[in-house]
Amino acid sequence: MKNNKDRDEVLSEVKQDVSALEYADKSLLKDREFVLAAVRITDYALEYADKSLLKDREFVMSAVEQEFCASPLEYADKSLLKDREFVMSAVKQNGSALEYADESLKKDREIVMAAIKQDSYALEHADESLRKDREFVMATVKENWQALGYADDFLLKDREIVMAAIKQDGRALGYADVSLRKDKEIVLAAVKRNGLALQFADESLKDKEIVMAAIKQDSDALEYVSEELQNDPEIKKLAKG
Repeated sequence: MKNNKDRDEVLSEVKQDVSALEYADKSLLKDREFVLAAVRITDYALEYADKSLLKDREFVMSAVEQEFCASPLEYADKSLLKDREFVMSAVKQNGSALEYADESLKKDREIVMAAIKQDSYALEHADESLRKDREFVMATVKENWQALGYADDFLLKDREIVMAAIKQDGRALGYADVSLRKDKEIVLAAVKRNGLALQFADESLKDKEIVMAAIKQDSDALEYVSEELQNDPEIKKLAKG
Protein backbone atom coordinates (compact mmCIF):
# COMPACT_ATOMS: atom_id res chain seq x y z
CA MET A 1 0.00 0.00 0.00
CA LYS A 2 1.67 3.21 -1.16
CA ASN A 3 -0.47 5.63 0.79
CA ASN A 4 -2.28 4.39 3.89
CA LYS A 5 -4.13 7.70 4.17
CA ASP A 6 -5.67 7.49 0.71
CA ARG A 7 -9.28 6.37 1.16
CA ASP A 8 -9.72 4.94 -2.32
CA GLU A 9 -6.41 3.11 -2.28
CA VAL A 10 -7.10 1.54 1.12
CA LEU A 11 -10.61 0.46 0.10
CA SER A 12 -9.20 -1.07 -3.07
CA GLU A 13 -6.81 -3.12 -0.92
CA VAL A 14 -9.66 -4.14 1.41
CA LYS A 15 -11.49 -5.67 -1.54
CA GLN A 16 -8.54 -8.04 -1.86
CA ASP A 17 -7.90 -8.61 1.83
CA VAL A 18 -9.71 -7.07 4.80
CA SER A 19 -6.52 -7.24 6.87
CA ALA A 20 -5.25 -4.32 4.79
CA LEU A 21 -7.11 -2.18 7.32
CA GLU A 22 -4.48 -3.10 9.86
CA TYR A 23 -2.11 -0.81 7.99
CA ALA A 24 -4.59 1.99 7.33
CA ASP A 25 -3.94 5.32 8.97
CA LYS A 26 -5.71 5.70 12.32
CA SER A 27 -7.51 8.76 11.06
CA LEU A 28 -9.34 6.58 8.53
CA LEU A 29 -10.36 4.06 11.16
CA LYS A 30 -12.03 6.88 13.11
CA ASP A 31 -13.83 8.13 10.00
CA ARG A 32 -17.48 7.00 10.02
CA GLU A 33 -17.96 7.34 6.29
CA PHE A 34 -14.77 5.46 5.48
CA VAL A 35 -15.45 2.57 7.87
CA LEU A 36 -19.03 2.18 6.61
CA ALA A 37 -17.65 2.06 3.08
CA ALA A 38 -15.31 -0.72 4.21
CA VAL A 39 -18.22 -2.51 5.88
CA ARG A 40 -20.05 -2.49 2.54
CA ILE A 41 -17.17 -4.60 1.26
CA THR A 42 -17.02 -6.88 4.31
CA ASP A 43 -18.56 -6.61 7.76
CA TYR A 44 -15.26 -7.92 9.20
CA ALA A 45 -13.98 -4.41 8.63
CA LEU A 46 -15.50 -3.47 11.97
CA GLU A 47 -12.80 -5.48 13.70
CA TYR A 48 -10.39 -2.70 12.76
CA ALA A 49 -12.66 0.26 13.51
CA ASP A 50 -11.64 2.69 16.20
CA LYS A 51 -13.20 1.95 19.60
CA SER A 52 -14.88 5.33 19.59
CA LEU A 53 -17.01 4.20 16.64
CA LEU A 54 -17.89 0.88 18.26
CA LYS A 55 -19.38 2.79 21.22
CA ASP A 56 -21.44 4.97 18.91
CA ARG A 57 -25.07 3.73 18.79
CA GLU A 58 -25.88 5.48 15.55
CA PHE A 59 -22.77 4.21 13.81
CA VAL A 60 -23.14 0.56 14.83
CA MET A 61 -26.82 0.57 13.92
CA SER A 62 -25.91 2.01 10.53
CA ALA A 63 -23.59 -0.95 10.06
CA VAL A 64 -26.31 -3.42 11.09
CA GLU A 65 -28.86 -1.85 8.75
CA GLN A 66 -26.40 -1.54 5.92
CA GLU A 67 -25.25 -5.13 5.98
CA PHE A 68 -28.49 -6.68 7.20
CA CYS A 69 -26.40 -9.10 9.22
CA ALA A 70 -25.78 -9.72 12.89
CA SER A 71 -22.00 -9.58 12.93
CA PRO A 72 -21.61 -5.82 13.51
CA LEU A 73 -22.85 -6.50 17.04
CA GLU A 74 -19.98 -8.92 17.52
CA TYR A 75 -17.64 -5.94 17.51
CA ALA A 76 -19.90 -3.44 19.27
CA ASP A 77 -18.93 -2.08 22.65
CA LYS A 78 -20.40 -4.02 25.59
CA SER A 79 -22.26 -0.95 26.72
CA LEU A 80 -24.38 -1.13 23.58
CA LEU A 81 -25.07 -4.83 24.02
CA LYS A 82 -26.65 -4.03 27.40
CA ASP A 83 -28.74 -1.23 25.93
CA ARG A 84 -32.28 -2.59 25.64
CA GLU A 85 -33.46 -0.05 23.09
CA PHE A 86 -30.41 -0.58 20.91
CA VAL A 87 -30.63 -4.38 21.02
CA MET A 88 -34.35 -4.27 20.27
CA SER A 89 -33.66 -2.22 17.15
CA ALA A 90 -30.89 -4.60 16.12
CA VAL A 91 -32.91 -7.82 16.46
CA LYS A 92 -35.79 -6.28 14.54
CA GLN A 93 -33.31 -5.74 11.74
CA ASN A 94 -31.76 -9.19 12.08
CA GLY A 95 -32.98 -11.73 14.61
CA SER A 96 -29.66 -13.56 14.82
CA ALA A 97 -28.15 -10.42 16.38
CA LEU A 98 -29.58 -11.80 19.63
CA GLU A 99 -26.49 -14.01 19.83
CA TYR A 100 -24.37 -10.99 20.79
CA ALA A 101 -26.79 -9.34 23.22
CA ASP A 102 -25.98 -9.18 26.90
CA GLU A 103 -27.13 -12.28 28.78
CA SER A 104 -29.67 -10.22 30.71
CA LEU A 105 -31.44 -9.31 27.46
CA LYS A 106 -31.55 -12.92 26.30
CA LYS A 107 -34.06 -13.41 29.12
CA ASP A 108 -36.22 -10.54 27.89
CA ARG A 109 -39.37 -12.09 26.41
CA GLU A 110 -40.19 -9.08 24.26
CA ILE A 111 -36.71 -8.85 22.75
CA VAL A 112 -36.48 -12.59 22.09
CA MET A 113 -39.91 -12.65 20.46
CA ALA A 114 -38.97 -9.70 18.25
CA ALA A 115 -35.86 -11.61 17.20
CA ILE A 116 -37.85 -14.74 16.41
CA LYS A 117 -40.31 -12.80 14.30
CA GLN A 118 -37.38 -11.77 12.14
CA ASP A 119 -35.49 -15.08 12.29
CA SER A 120 -37.03 -18.27 13.70
CA TYR A 121 -33.59 -19.64 14.54
CA ALA A 122 -33.02 -16.82 17.04
CA LEU A 123 -34.54 -18.96 19.81
CA GLU A 124 -31.23 -20.81 19.80
CA HIS A 125 -29.64 -17.76 21.43
CA ALA A 126 -32.36 -17.15 24.01
CA ASP A 127 -31.79 -17.87 27.68
CA GLU A 128 -32.48 -21.46 28.67
CA SER A 129 -35.28 -20.29 30.95
CA LEU A 130 -37.26 -19.10 27.92
CA ARG A 131 -36.58 -22.24 25.92
CA LYS A 132 -38.12 -24.18 28.82
CA ASP A 133 -41.07 -21.82 29.22
CA ARG A 134 -44.12 -23.61 27.80
CA GLU A 135 -46.20 -20.49 27.29
CA PHE A 136 -43.37 -18.66 25.58
CA VAL A 137 -42.41 -21.58 23.33
CA MET A 138 -46.04 -22.04 22.34
CA ALA A 139 -46.14 -18.39 21.30
CA THR A 140 -42.92 -18.71 19.32
CA VAL A 141 -43.96 -21.79 17.35
CA LYS A 142 -47.23 -20.11 16.48
CA GLU A 143 -45.14 -17.26 15.14
CA ASN A 144 -42.77 -19.57 13.26
CA TRP A 145 -42.82 -23.38 13.38
CA GLN A 146 -39.05 -23.66 12.91
CA ALA A 147 -38.50 -22.16 16.34
CA LEU A 148 -39.56 -25.55 17.69
CA GLY A 149 -36.11 -26.83 16.82
CA TYR A 150 -34.60 -24.83 19.70
CA ALA A 151 -37.19 -25.55 22.37
CA ASP A 152 -36.17 -27.54 25.43
CA ASP A 153 -36.26 -31.30 24.81
CA PHE A 154 -39.03 -31.71 27.37
CA LEU A 155 -41.34 -29.49 25.31
CA LEU A 156 -40.70 -31.56 22.20
CA LYS A 157 -42.84 -34.21 23.90
CA ASP A 158 -45.73 -31.79 24.32
CA ARG A 159 -48.48 -32.79 21.87
CA GLU A 160 -50.15 -29.39 21.90
CA ILE A 161 -46.96 -27.48 21.13
CA VAL A 162 -45.90 -29.90 18.42
CA MET A 163 -49.35 -29.86 16.88
CA ALA A 164 -49.32 -26.05 16.83
CA ALA A 165 -46.09 -26.19 14.82
CA ILE A 166 -47.38 -28.93 12.52
CA LYS A 167 -50.44 -26.87 11.67
CA GLN A 168 -48.03 -24.45 10.01
CA ASP A 169 -45.82 -27.05 8.33
CA GLY A 170 -45.85 -30.81 8.70
CA ARG A 171 -42.06 -30.90 8.63
CA ALA A 172 -42.16 -29.72 12.23
CA LEU A 173 -42.57 -33.43 12.97
CA GLY A 174 -38.82 -33.63 12.44
CA TYR A 175 -38.28 -31.74 15.69
CA ALA A 176 -40.77 -33.75 17.72
CA ASP A 177 -39.77 -36.30 20.31
CA VAL A 178 -39.65 -39.89 19.01
CA SER A 179 -42.70 -40.69 21.11
CA LEU A 180 -44.80 -38.29 19.03
CA ARG A 181 -43.43 -39.65 15.78
CA LYS A 182 -45.22 -42.84 16.81
CA ASP A 183 -48.48 -40.98 17.45
CA LYS A 184 -50.82 -41.66 14.55
CA GLU A 185 -52.91 -38.53 15.02
CA ILE A 186 -49.81 -36.34 15.04
CA VAL A 187 -48.21 -38.07 12.06
CA LEU A 188 -51.40 -38.01 10.00
CA ALA A 189 -51.83 -34.29 10.68
CA ALA A 190 -48.22 -33.70 9.65
CA VAL A 191 -48.33 -35.55 6.33
CA LYS A 192 -51.63 -33.93 5.42
CA ARG A 193 -49.98 -30.58 5.89
CA ASN A 194 -46.75 -31.51 4.13
CA GLY A 195 -46.31 -34.91 2.56
CA LEU A 196 -42.55 -34.83 3.00
CA ALA A 197 -43.11 -35.05 6.76
CA LEU A 198 -43.45 -38.77 6.14
CA GLN A 199 -39.67 -39.09 6.37
CA PHE A 200 -39.88 -38.27 10.09
CA ALA A 201 -42.65 -40.71 10.97
CA ASP A 202 -41.84 -43.87 12.87
CA GLU A 203 -41.57 -46.84 10.51
CA SER A 204 -44.48 -48.51 12.31
CA LEU A 205 -46.77 -45.72 11.07
CA LYS A 206 -45.77 -45.78 7.42
CA ASP A 207 -48.87 -47.80 6.62
CA LYS A 208 -51.05 -47.49 3.55
CA GLU A 209 -53.43 -44.92 5.07
CA ILE A 210 -50.69 -42.54 6.11
CA VAL A 211 -48.59 -43.11 2.99
CA MET A 212 -51.55 -42.31 0.74
CA ALA A 213 -52.30 -39.16 2.72
CA ALA A 214 -48.68 -38.08 2.32
CA ILE A 215 -48.48 -38.84 -1.40
CA LYS A 216 -51.77 -37.10 -2.01
CA GLN A 217 -50.19 -33.97 -0.59
CA ASP A 218 -46.78 -34.44 -2.25
CA SER A 219 -45.91 -37.30 -4.60
CA ASP A 220 -42.22 -36.90 -3.72
CA ALA A 221 -43.07 -38.53 -0.39
CA LEU A 222 -42.89 -41.83 -2.28
CA GLU A 223 -39.16 -41.69 -1.62
CA TYR A 224 -39.82 -42.50 2.04
CA VAL A 225 -42.12 -45.47 1.40
CA SER A 226 -41.25 -49.14 1.65
CA GLU A 227 -40.68 -51.02 -1.60
CA GLU A 228 -43.77 -53.07 -0.92
CA LEU A 229 -45.99 -50.01 -0.72
CA GLN A 230 -44.24 -48.34 -3.64
CA ASN A 231 -45.42 -51.26 -5.74
CA ASP A 232 -48.97 -51.09 -4.44
CA PRO A 233 -51.18 -50.38 -7.52
CA GLU A 234 -53.34 -47.83 -5.70
CA ILE A 235 -50.35 -45.95 -4.36
CA LYS A 236 -48.52 -46.02 -7.71
CA LYS A 237 -51.59 -44.60 -9.42
CA LEU A 238 -51.94 -41.84 -6.83
CA ALA A 239 -48.26 -40.95 -7.11
CA LYS A 240 -48.50 -40.59 -10.87
CA GLY A 241 -51.35 -38.14 -10.34
